[in-house]
Amino acid sequence: MIVAAKKLSQVTTHMAIAFTLMYVMTGSVAFGGLAAILEPVINVAFLPLHEGFWRRLRARSRYNATAMLAAEKLSQTLFHMAVAFGVMFWATGSAAFGGVAAVLEPILNVIALPYHDRLWDRLEQRLAANARLAAAV
Repeated sequence: MIVAAKKLSQVTTHMAIAFTLMYVMTGSVAFGGLAAILEPVINVAFLPLHEGFWRRLRARSRYNATAMLAAEKLSQTLFHMAVAFGVMFWATGSAAFGGVAAVLEPILNVIALPYHDRLWDRLEQRLAANARLAAAV
């Protein structure tokens, strides 16, 4: 149950970032809502294909595992940037807005999500401690 709640919270955080960025850039609630839906849906639909590609590549590769992981993360970042650019460009027709979104959206996620994950880690630790106490009683 906690894993599902954490994943839902992560998706909500991504959606909030996409909405806020699009709203700040365009002043449109409609465009913000569009970005909040499209950007996560596209990422959720295509990211498993990206991960599968890298899993197969790592299995066949003789390169350093750390270098492969770094290349995968760089590729994932570029993928996210392309999705952010595409959604913003499609919605506004502006390559400039698309470029700004492509840079800001991943940066905002990189800043926000570690805080998000730390909060959830603390909650999970508290729940585990409470469960141990309850079991001891």
